[in-house]
Amino acid sequence: MKKIILSFIALVFTLSINAQLDRSIMPKGGPSPKIKLDKPKEFKLKNGIRVLVVENHKLPRINYSLRFDRKPIVEGEKTGVISLLGSMLGNGTTNIPKDDFNEEVDFLGAGINVGFGSGFAFTLTKNNEKVLDLFSDAVINPLLTEEEFEKEKDKLIEGLKSQKKDIDAISGRVGDALSYGKSHAYGEFISEQTIDNIKFEDILDYHAKYFIPNNVYIVVIGDVNYKEVKSLISEKFGVWKKGKPINDPEPILTDNVTLTEINFVDLPTATQSAIQVTNNVNLKMNDEDYFAALMANDILGGGGEGYLFKNLREDKGYTYGAYSSLGSSRYGVSKFRAGAKVRNMVTDSAVSEIVKEISRIRLERVDSELLKNAKAKYVGSFIRNAENPQTVAGYALNIKLNNLEDDYYESYLENINSVSEADVKKAANKYFKIANTRIVVVGKGSDVVANLEEVGFPINYYDQYANPIAKPIFNKAIPEGLTAMKVINNYINAVGGKKNLNSINTLVMKANVTIPGAPFVPEATMRQKFPNKYSQKIEANMQGQTMTLTKTTFNGERGYTEMQGQRIEFDEKQIEDSKNVKGIFEELYYSANQLELVSINSVNYQDAYKVKVIVDGNESHRYYSVETGFLLSSEETDDNNNVITTNYGDYQSVENIMFPFFMELPGQKLEFKTTSVIFNKELKDSSF
Repeated sequence: MKKIILSFIALVFTLSINAQLDRSIMPKGGPSPKIKLDKPKEFKLKNGIRVLVVENHKLPRINYSLRFDRKPIVEGEKTGVISLLGSMLGNGTTNIPKDDFNEEVDFLGAGINVGFGSGFAFTLTKNNEKVLDLFSDAVINPLLTEEEFEKEKDKLIEGLKSQKKDIDAISGRVGDALSYGKSHAYGEFISEQTIDNIKFEDILDYHAKYFIPNNVYIVVIGDVNYKEVKSLISEKFGVWKKGKPINDPEPILTDNVTLTEINFVDLPTATQSAIQVTNNVNLKMNDEDYFAALMANDILGGGGEGYLFKNLREDKGYTYGAYSSLGSSRYGVSKFRAGAKVRNMVTDSAVSEIVKEISRIRLERVDSELLKNAKAKYVGSFIRNAENPQTVAGYALNIKLNNLEDDYYESYLENINSVSEADVKKAANKYFKIANTRIVVVGKGSDVVANLEEVGFPINYYDQYANPIAKPIFNKAIPEGLTAMKVINNYINAVGGKKNLNSINTLVMKANVTIPGAPFVPEATMRQKFPNKYSQKIEANMQGQTMTLTKTTFNGERGYTEMQGQRIEFDEKQIEDSKNVKGIFEELYYSANQLELVSINSVNYQDAYKVKVIVDGNESHRYYSVETGFLLSSEETDDNNNVITTNYGDYQSVENIMFPFFMELPGQKLEFKTTSVIFNKELKDSSF
C-alpha cells in the first residue's frame, strides 16, 4: 500500500508540472549568479611581509602560500642562477641537516617546498606550530653548500642535453627569444655556456639580494584562528631581516615585426613540425576589454570547440590538437600564440589554416551560440573555483598584485556575460596581429621548406638558439655515377665487410633505456638468430624486484607481444613481415631493384645519403653518412601512417664489426645506450 501511495504522489506531481510548463517554449535564462567572496583578514609585519588569512574550519588542516612580489630579473651572461638557486632551496637549513629536515616533515604528515619566487606548506591543525617553525626556518635560513651547487649544476646541464632534439623545447626557446629579444627577462634562456659562467658566489649574491621579506605575501587558508595565527607568523617570520630595496626595471613590451614572416629552425631529426603563430600584446587584467579578449581567445583556440581545433583536427586531421593562448601581465608585457604540432607533409597547409582562422575571427562576427558556450564554460569554472578557500585567497592576492578593484571577482560573472559579439571582434582585431606576426616553425627542413616557400610569407632562418643563419642547403646534388647499391656497399664495407657480417649467426645485445620522467632505468635485452628468430624484452628493477615491462618474441612461425600481463598474438601481417626478415644485417640482402638513391640530406647535422627501400611492398627510408658510410637514421611507417624514426650513433668495434652503441626514438623520446654486444653465442630455438 505504501508503494502505491508513493507512486500516486509521484504521478500527481508529474502531471502538475506538465500542466504548468509549455515545453515548446525555451525557458528564459536567469540572472547571473551573485558571488559573495569572503574577504581575507590582513596584517603586515614590520619587515614588510603582508599576510592574508582565510579561516575555514571544515577540515583540520592548514595551507600556507608564500609569494615574492618581484619584477622579472634579467640574468644576462649568468642566466641559470635563479634556476640553480631555486633547486637548492628547501634542502635543509643551517639549523637542521637535509635528511633530518625531510624526516621531520614526513613524520608530521606535512609538506614543505621553497623555491626562488614562492613557497608553500601544508599541515594538520594539531602540528601547525611545528610545521610553521620548519617552514620559516627553510625560508629564512636555507642550507646553501658548494657541494649541492655542483650537483644541481650537473643536473641542469644534463637536462639541457636532453632538450637538444626536443622540438617543444626548441620552439619555446626560439619563440620567446625572437618575440622579446635575448636580453629581455622573458626572452633570455639558459645554455651550457651561461651555466659555465655561474660560480657558487653568484648563488650566495642572488640569495642575499633577492631573498628578502620587503615585498613578500603570505596567504594562510584553513583551520586557524586569526589572532593565534597572527601571533605565530609574527614570531616565526618577524625575525627575517629587511633587505635593501631592489630597483630592477620593469620589463618593456618589445615591438612586433612590421610584416608577417616565417622564422624557421631546421631540426633534421624531427618527424613533425611545431608551429606557433605569435605576436606580443599589451593586456592587463584591469583593462576594459580584458573579458572580451578572454572570449575571443576561447572561441579561436580555447578547446575542442575552438576554430583551430575544429579545422586542423576534426576537419583536416592534421594534428591531435590545435589551440591558442592569450597572456596578460601587470606590466602589459605578454604574448598571443596559436599553434599545433603537425606531420611534416602538411606543415605549409597547417600554417595557412591557422592564419585563416585568425583572420576569420577578426573579420567575421562570431556565432552567438559559440559565445554563449564560451561564457558558460568560464561561468561554470569560476563558480566551482569560488567554492575553494585556496582559490579565494588567490583571488585576494591577485587583487593586490594586479591593482584590481576590490569587487573585481564579485562582478566577474557580470563582466563575462556582458561581452557581445561586437566586443569579441574588436578584441580579436586588437590583440591578434595577423599582419605583424611571427610564424615560428621548427621542423625537418628537407621535408617542409619547399612547400613553406609557397605560402607567401618571407622566411628567415635561425639555429636552435635563435641566431640568424643563412638558408641551409637541404638537398645537395648527388655525385655523378653514385647509385643506391653503391651506398649500401659502402655501408657494408664501413661496418666490417661482407665476410665478417655473413659470419654472424646470433646476436645478444643489452642496453639501458632512458624514459623521460621515469624514476628508474630499464634494461633492454635483444636476441636474434639467423635468419629471422628474435626476442626483445625490457625489464626494470622496482623495489628490489625485477619486473618485465614488455616482451616481444618471434620463433620463425608465430610471435606475440606481452605487456602488463596481457599477451597479444601476432596477426597475419606481423607474421608475414617477420618471416620476410633475412638475417641480422639486412643490408646484405638488398637488391638494386629494391633501392632508390633519393637525395643528400642533413641528419644530426651530418650530410647523409637518403635511400628509399621497398621490400615486400613495405617502403622505408635509410640515411647513410656521406663521410663514414654508417647508418645514421631510418624511417618506417606504422599501420596508422605514423612515421617512426630511429637514430643511430656511437659506433664501436665489436669483433671487427662497427656496431651502434646508441639508438634513439625521438618521437617517443626514448634512448637506448648499449652496454654489451655478443656475436655468435649459442641460442636455443626454445629461447624464442
